[in-house]
Amino acid sequence: MTRSEEAGAYFLSGFSCSQAVLYVFAEEFGLSKETALKLAESFGGGMGGMGKTCGAVTAAFMVIGLKHGRVDAGDASKKEETRRVVKMFCEEFTKIYGSINCSELLECDMDTASGKKQAKDNGLFVMLCPKYVNTAVSLLEKIIYLGIEGTDLKS
Repeated sequence: MTRSEEAGAYFLSGFSCSQAVLYVFAEEFGLSKETALKLAESFGGGMGGMGKTCGAVTAAFMVIGLKHGRVDAGDASKKEETRRVVKMFCEEFTKIYGSINCSELLECDMDTASGKKQAKDNGLFVMLCPKYVNTAVSLLEKIIYLGIEGTDLKS
């Protein structure tokens, strides 16, 4: 099973999109799987279920931070590198799906009970969200393993 497939399976088993993405990278960056699940919990459903930035995307930001983030407040180059890679990730995800926002990706207002019901009743969490999780993981793998941080990630 690929890491992308593993993340999709975790999502379909009941974890949030953000939990599924961070979970499959956790141990590689020194996080326990339990810590990763707890840390990512509040980002699912577009930032705490508000339909804002997709949880798969925010988890990708966390992974990018684990890879490139600074630990010295004065390290401006690490800060800029992290932001550059986050921006590139967002651009690539948006090229594929048109948005990074949960409500726009699902075409439902995820900040309302009726929007959440509409998404559930129409099977959007099962039909669409696994694709977003898989894409986030695939893009991250290209960044982390192939080092394609200054090029088009889709190639």
